[in-house]
Amino acid sequence: MTNTVTTEAEAAHMPSDVSARLGFFDRFAGAASRFFSRAWFFAFCVLLVLLWAPSYFLIGSVDTWQLIINTATTIVTFLMVALLQNSQTRADGAVQDKLNALAAALAALMDERQSEDARQLQDATRELRQAVGLEDRESS
Repeated sequence: MTNTVTTEAEAAHMPSDVSARLGFFDRFAGAASRFFSRAWFFAFCVLLVLLWAPSYFLIGSVDTWQLIINTATTIVTFLMVALLQNSQTRADGAVQDKLNALAAALAALMDERQSEDARQLQDATRELRQAVGLEDRESS
């Protein structure tokens, strides 16, 4: 049975459509994600706080002392969120592309294997094809 209408699988972003080339920012965000996710980076952050705590005696002013740590952590957090969000978004897209490919392949296989209960198989195939690219239709 051939489907003459354009299916969701044909319109969806498939793994074969993905370029292996990443831009500078994507490569940088990936490296930063690997860097920030290591246990030793967490240990470094704990060490930094432990070194900052007694610095009050050198600074003398509670307001300045708190401002230093608040400013430093805010800047680092702001930058890390941007980098990690980039990596997470790309990873989510890759997983969705894999699911699209699996759904499209399964729907094609189901089309080839029409059984005795052809109507039920056609309904399942239609549902599967509609699932391809569903995240794009449901996202804001």
